[in-house]
Amino acid sequence: KGQKGKKITLKIAKNSIRVAFDGGLRLDLSKMGITTFPKCILKLTDVDELDLSRNMLKKIPSSIENFQKLRWLDLHSNQLEELPKSIGKLQNLFYLNICNNKLTTKNLPEELNLLKNLHILNLGLNCLESIPTSLGALKELREIGLFDNALTTIPNSVKKLPKLKKLNTERNPFPDSTKQEEQTDSIKRIETLYLAEEKDLCYSCLKKCQDERDKLKKLNNMTPSPSKKPSFSLLLTPNSVAMDNQEEWRL
Repeated sequence: KGQKGKKITLKIAKNSIRVAFDGGLRLDLSKMGITTFPKCILKLTDVDELDLSRNMLKKIPSSIENFQKLRWLDLHSNQLEELPKSIGKLQNLFYLNICNNKLTTKNLPEELNLLKNLHILNLGLNCLESIPTSLGALKELREIGLFDNALTTIPNSVKKLPKLKKLNTERNPFPDSTKQEEQTDSIKRIETLYLAEEKDLCYSCLKKCQDERDKLKKLNNMTPSPSKKPSFSLLLTPNSVAMDNQEEWRL
């Protein structure tokens, strides 16, 4: 019958409701040792956020569709092998984290493309060999996590989503040519350029920028040899520092 998990009663569930930062209600049942979806929480479907992460769930029932107010659903770090088709009925869903499970491409429901208000989708650390092109219908997506899967390519319909700002595809077995294409696309479409005025730089950073700018001016005044183009591998800019502080995908 498998491992017996902790039984969640309605009283325990009610005591696990908190007020979220935006004033909504958050039902936090993370790290509870739950092995089966607690049916009692179907009496608490007015919550805005549901956190069932870091448990041992293998299945989410179709009754998840009863949580019509849900904006935030966190299922990461379970043992999920499939998702119900009814998840597509959560039309208010803004954030969906199903990272670190056992999901395969076959068991990823096509109904995910119905989540028209979804901004953040994390599918990292699963067993996905491909991504459905239908996810390109999610025009509001800003961030997608696809890291640590078995992907060899990313559909253009996903890469070219109009509002996409972050696409994490690290540690997938892409062919070399695909890797190069992905990196180029990431630089071109995702990174933000941060500018700083000289008065905001410390003396050391300002001196480096001025020295490199002087070198660049000298090189611009020279006629490069046709067989050898100048390299600016040591060029430092304020953006070099800013990139180190970008937010990482959380597990």
